[in-house]
Amino acid sequence: MSNTKIEWTDSTWNPLTGCTKISPGCKNCYAERMAKRLRLMGQKNYVNGFELTLHEDTLNKPLAWNRPKLIFVNSMSDIFHENVPISYTKKIFRVMREANWHTFQVLTKRSEILCKYNDVLEWPDNVWMGVSVENEDYKFRISHLVRSDARIKFLSLEPLIGPVGHLDLTGIDWVIVGGESGPGARPMKEEWVMEIKEQCHRAGVPFFFKQWGGFNKKRNGRMLQGRTWDELPLQLTA
Repeated sequence: MSNTKIEWTDSTWNPLTGCTKISPGCKNCYAERMAKRLRLMGQKNYVNGFELTLHEDTLNKPLAWNRPKLIFVNSMSDIFHENVPISYTKKIFRVMREANWHTFQVLTKRSEILCKYNDVLEWPDNVWMGVSVENEDYKFRISHLVRSDARIKFLSLEPLIGPVGHLDLTGIDWVIVGGESGPGARPMKEEWVMEIKEQCHRAGVPFFFKQWGGFNKKRNGRMLQGRTWDELPLQLTA
């Protein structure tokens, strides 16, 4: 299990690595940069760099982790990538179902494929499903998410590279917002963030502000209106 600096999870699990860009939010992909670095370091799971690669040997790892964790699934890929066989996706879901003491957070930009596979996947209660939305043009992913049978549904508005306008938060249990970080990071405006936060609070949806981002994300921090916002789904706070 990999510990992580991602503020909204405890650990990561990558039964596949590598991806391809499909929308503007992918432009400065942190996972791509990291994969290239790990390849140069000789990490065996990254001999293919950022080419899509399945790792059968990592599938059962969560079953050996005894302490309950929030686990981000595929921080380095997307299990709904069009080149991932549905048979392999089912294996991932089987492990998540069996490791029912953990909570698994799955995130995708490929919401159409999520819809396509929804009816052939078994959705255990410990699997949270989310979609990434980087600006108003990609809000259609939210309607796809809401149609899924996941018990907990969340939005990752990161990297937020433009306003999202009105959000229909019906059926959404959690919203994360964050700015882009690293080389070439595109700026995020405070008014975009505040518009989202206010909509979340009106709808009673927990709001999590991850970071301002920028080239030096640590220096820019994650304070909004003089405080941090670390709200979580009610399932965790009850």
